[in-house]
Amino acid sequence: MIFKTPKLTVVGAGPGDVDLITVKAIKVLKNADVVLYDALVNEELLDYINPEAEQIFVGKRRGCYKYQQEQINELIVSRAKSNGHVVRLKGGDPFIFGRGAEEMEYAANFGVEVAVVPGISSSMAVAASQNIPVTKRGSSESFWVITGTTKEHKISEDIKLAAKSNATVVVLMGMSKLPQIVKLFQAEGKNDLPVAIIQNGTRPDEKIGIGTVDTIENIVTEIELKNPAIILLGEVVNHRQSILELHEFYANDLRGLV
Repeated sequence: MIFKTPKLTVVGAGPGDVDLITVKAIKVLKNADVVLYDALVNEELLDYINPEAEQIFVGKRRGCYKYQQEQINELIVSRAKSNGHVVRLKGGDPFIFGRGAEEMEYAANFGVEVAVVPGISSSMAVAASQNIPVTKRGSSESFWVITGTTKEHKISEDIKLAAKSNATVVVLMGMSKLPQIVKLFQAEGKNDLPVAIIQNGTRPDEKIGIGTVDTIENIVTEIELKNPAIILLGEVVNHRQSILELHEFYANDLRGLV
């Protein structure tokens, strides 16, 4: 029996579109002995995995916990010791609210070699897929990426700070806290600030709602937006409408020439 060095590679699968996974990530999947993958990972990516590798679905979505985090940590170590190279495939980027760092620390404490392959984060890519830049000269000089729900299941205090700034604010895992987020921005007099909520970003079933701080809750109800979704607050949201209007203008112009 050939001894394989116990190893964990934490891999970012990107925001959902299979084409947004990196070439390096694909190479790692082809050399895996075991792959543990999350609910937010596009299952089409499983076709890239070494056909001889064991595949284990470990859930990890709100309301979908096939394994608890402690069980996942233990599974990583046990499979690395018995099988060799374990790949932990996670949606987005594993170091942006992905708990990838925690899993690496746990494995390293048991003598498992660890590595990470960064992924394209939904915090930027989902906005970009809808022609919304998180920064734009004259509109936003910076952006915040904040978790909507902390470990204690409370709204992050950082959202209150972000609401005071002129930066673009991107909230992940924040749909359940939307009413509280709205109140924080209203308290800063930002009732008319543009807001976009994008569900299933970059996937074929992507869904988007555009409004303002004052109107976004009604829009969410009307078009039934829900998790997984990101919330964007900032003047940059208007860029999307500007592009749409330009496309329409030139399309009408071309039709007039026919």
